[in-house]
Amino acid sequence: MPALRSIRPAVGAVAKNPVLVGVSALFALAQLPDLLVGPAASPELSAAVSALTFGILLLVAPFFQGGLLAMADEALDRKTGLATLVSAGKEHYLPLLVAYLAVLGVSLAFGFLAFVGVLLGVAGNLLSEPSGFLVVPAEDVTLVAVLAIIAVGLFGAYLLVTFLIQFYAHAVVVDDAELVAAFRRSVRVVRSNLGVTLLYTVLLTAGASAFGLLVAVASLSLAPAPAIENAPAWVPTVEVGTGGAVGVGVAVVVVTGVLGALWATYSVAFYRALSDRTPAAGR
Repeated sequence: MPALRSIRPAVGAVAKNPVLVGVSALFALAQLPDLLVGPAASPELSAAVSALTFGILLLVAPFFQGGLLAMADEALDRKTGLATLVSAGKEHYLPLLVAYLAVLGVSLAFGFLAFVGVLLGVAGNLLSEPSGFLVVPAEDVTLVAVLAIIAVGLFGAYLLVTFLIQFYAHAVVVDDAELVAAFRRSVRVVRSNLGVTLLYTVLLTAGASAFGLLVAVASLSLAPAPAIENAPAWVPTVEVGTGGAVGVGVAVVVVTGVLGALWATYSVAFYRALSDRTPAAGR
């Protein structure tokens, strides 16, 4: 099964090309300010740093994405280097940037529709039950149920769309596809290999969730102790000094570098395996 067979060549490619870890870790450095500033700064400063970081990532991510995927594709066959990062990053920057903005727009659209649905449901319940929205009047049960079904449907549609187009960047970099053709290629590859792609997606989601949990724990460890008298025992009160903060930050960057390199090689190896099994367009 490609989802499992692609793991070994991915690990081997990273072991033979540690430069992949360095490139991925370098990109992770751009996200370090959020980790270090966010927990201890004022809400205004934290929001400003988050906005600045997001803006930088928005512009830089397509370059690194294209370059890293090209390096991963090369590393699966031979040695790779920074020259591939620069050349592929520049070559594929524009289509990946447009695609990234399009995907971001779709995500925002689904999020806005879900927000409006929840807002309408809460507002309608508040108007019908002034004492609070935790109690749903019997006559409003149908409305709430319909809104819940719509919200679940929107979330399911969003997951389906992201599931189908998840290989658009690989199509751009590995197959040198044009923007629209890359999305079509991703949909065709996924539709032709639904079972193995679902397993691959589950494996990546589990890994990403575990890593996200580790980052959250690291962020909490940097947060100042809560200024609450007689705080409950379950409230974390661990204080980390400057040296500890730097150590946590470095650890996050290193782990991100390793996992980012493994994701790149694994995803490219898996995409190449699926491409060999996918019929050509029109067949």
